[in-house]
Amino acid sequence: MGAIPTQRETASRAGGAPAPEGRHPEAYATLAGSSLAPGAARDLVRAAFSDWTALGLPGTRELGGRLAEDAILVVSELVTNAVVHAGTDVDLVCRLEAEPEPDTCAVVVEVTDHHPSRAPRDGGPDTPYETPEYGRGLRLVATLADAWGVTYRRGAKTVWARLPARPVDEDGCSGEPWASGTPVRASSLAFAEALAPEPRPAAHDRDWLGRGALSFLAEASDLLAGQLDEDLVAALTGQLIVPRLADWCAVWLEDELGSRAGWDDGPGPRLARVWHVSENHTEELRRALEKDPPRPPDGPDSGPAAHPWPRAALGPHGAALAYRLVAGGRPLGTLVIGRTGLLRFPDEVTGLVEDLGRRVALAIGAARQYARQATISAVLQRGLLPGAVAEIPGLRSALVYEPREQGGPSGDFYDLFPVGDGRWCFAVGDVQGKGPEAAVVIGLARPWLRLLAREGYGVADVLDRLNQLLLDDATEAADAAARAFVGPAGPGDGPQTRFLSLLYGELVPFDGGVRCTLASAGHPLPLLLGRDGSVTTTAQPQTLLGVVEDATYVSESLDLWPGDTLLCVTDGVTERRSGSRQFDDGDGLAIALSGCAGLDAELIAERIRGLVHEFGGQPPEDDLALLVLQAE
Repeated sequence: MGAIPTQRETASRAGGAPAPEGRHPEAYATLAGSSLAPGAARDLVRAAFSDWTALGLPGTRELGGRLAEDAILVVSELVTNAVVHAGTDVDLVCRLEAEPEPDTCAVVVEVTDHHPSRAPRDGGPDTPYETPEYGRGLRLVATLADAWGVTYRRGAKTVWARLPARPVDEDGCSGEPWASGTPVRASSLAFAEALAPEPRPAAHDRDWLGRGALSFLAEASDLLAGQLDEDLVAALTGQLIVPRLADWCAVWLEDELGSRAGWDDGPGPRLARVWHVSENHTEELRRALEKDPPRPPDGPDSGPAAHPWPRAALGPHGAALAYRLVAGGRPLGTLVIGRTGLLRFPDEVTGLVEDLGRRVALAIGAARQYARQATISAVLQRGLLPGAVAEIPGLRSALVYEPREQGGPSGDFYDLFPVGDGRWCFAVGDVQGKGPEAAVVIGLARPWLRLLAREGYGVADVLDRLNQLLLDDATEAADAAARAFVGPAGPGDGPQTRFLSLLYGELVPFDGGVRCTLASAGHPLPLLLGRDGSVTTTAQPQTLLGVVEDATYVSESLDLWPGDTLLCVTDGVTERRSGSRQFDDGDGLAIALSGCAGLDAELIAERIRGLVHEFGGQPPEDDLALLVLQAE
C-alpha cells in the first residue's frame, strides 16, 4: 500500500525541483502552472519513464508494458477532468518508488487541483441519499491503482494513485509504449472496463438506467470514436457490455459489399469478437456461434431480434438478442448479446444496448473509412515513386524517405534513373501542399522529367520545359473549372498555380570520377562533403517551378572524385523545428555533414536522419527525403 502524500510539491521539472527527502533525485518529476494541459502531462510521464530507464534506476526494467500505459492513462484522465472540464489550475507530481521485492518498482502520481469545486469535509458524515458513483477519472484510478485517495487541504485537493509494476507479458504488451503518444490496446480495454456500469441484478436495471445510462453512452461514444481499427472497436464493445449488461456478447463484421450475398455464395460475416464473463466458456461459445451466424432481415432497422440460444455451449436456459450494426444506411455487422437464466431481457437493457450499437456502428464505419483512405494513399504513394533506384558505375547512393502518415500522399518525391548513352539523372522535389493536389503535380512532373531527359535535353532545358508545363496545366485546370462552374466568381476562383521546388541533375561517370551537372529551382541547395572533411554549397538558388512564365534556368557542373559526397535534401530536413529554432540555423546541416567524413553513403544517410529526428522533442511533422551520392 502506498502512503498518503503529506505535502504538495509545486515546481517546474525544467527548474530542477528537489526530490522529497529520502528519494533518489532522478526518480522524481514535477510539472506545474495554469498552462498545464493533458498533452503536457502525458509528455512529462513519458519523459520521466525514458529518463529513469536510461539511468538504470532500481526496478526500471519493470517500466515497460502495462505500467507505462496505466500511468499515462491515469494522469491524462485526471488532468483532463481538472483542466478541461473543471477549468482549474493543477500541479502534477510523478515519482518512482522501490517495492519490497528486489528490482521491482511502483509509480506514484499526484494531481493537485488549486480550486476544488467541493469544500473540505468538516468531519460530519455524508448524507446517504444514494449510492455514490465516481466520475470517469476516479473510476479509472480505482481500476488501475493498488492504492489511491483524495486529500483535501485549504484551497487545494490532491488525487493520488500508486500504480504497481505488472509483468510485461501479462496482457500481451511489451516495449516502450510511452513513446507512442497515445494509450495502446491494453489501456483502451482497461478504460472500457472502468467505464462500463457495474453488473446489477435484473430487478435493479431500471434504477441504474434511470440515473446513469446517458453518462454511460456519452463516455462510451468518446472512447469508441477515437479508434481506427474495427477489430479493436469490436473488442471494446465486448468489454463495455460484459458482464455489466450481459453474460456474453459477440460481434460479427461484414465485408465492404455489405454482404448479404456472403451468406449464400461467399464466406459470410466474420466473427470478430466473442466475450464471455467466464473465459473458460469463450472458445466453446465461439465454436457454437460460428456454426450458426445471424441472418438478420434486409433493411436499416437496428432494433433487437431474437437469436437462437447456443445450448451446446451454455446449456438449455437463456435469452439472446441480435442487433444490426448499421451506419449511413449500410449494414456493417451484427451484435449479439446473451444472458443465462432469463426468458427475456428487460426493455431498459435492450434499449441501452441498441443505443450503444448505433455508436459501435459509427465507430466501425469511421475505422473502415480511415483504413480505406490509408490504403488508397499507400497505393497512390507507391505509384508516384520509382520501383527501384538505379545503380551507377563508380557511384554509391543511399536514400531516406519518410512521408507523413496523415493527410494522404506525401508532397516529397525522388528519382534516380538511367537515360542512355552512359548518363543517369536524379531528382529530389517537394510540391507545395499534400494529398491529391500534390499527387497530381508529382504524377505530372516525374514522367516528364524522365521523358525529357531521355530525349536528350540538358539539365537547364528540362527545368525550362517542366516550368512551362506546370503553368500550362494549371491554366487548363482553372479554365475547366470555370466552364463547369455557373455563378459569380469568388475570391479563390482564379488559376490555381502549382508550385514545385526541384533539385535536378545529370551524372556521367568517367575514368576516375563522376561528372555532375545540376540545377536547383527553389530547393534547398545540395552540400558537397570533400575527402578532407570540408563542406561547400553547390549550385545557385533559382525560382520555383510553376511560378514565373518563360523563366530561364541555368546549370553548373562539378566533378565528384573518390570519397566526395553530395547530399541532397528536402525542406523537411532543413526546416525541422525545435521550438523557435530550425535544424539548418547557423549552417546546422553543413556542421552535421562535416561530422560524417570517412563514412560511406548508407551511414551518412542514417546519421543525418538520426540527427534530424533527435533535433525536436516530437516526431517530424513534415515529409522528409534525402539522397546521398558518393563517388567510389
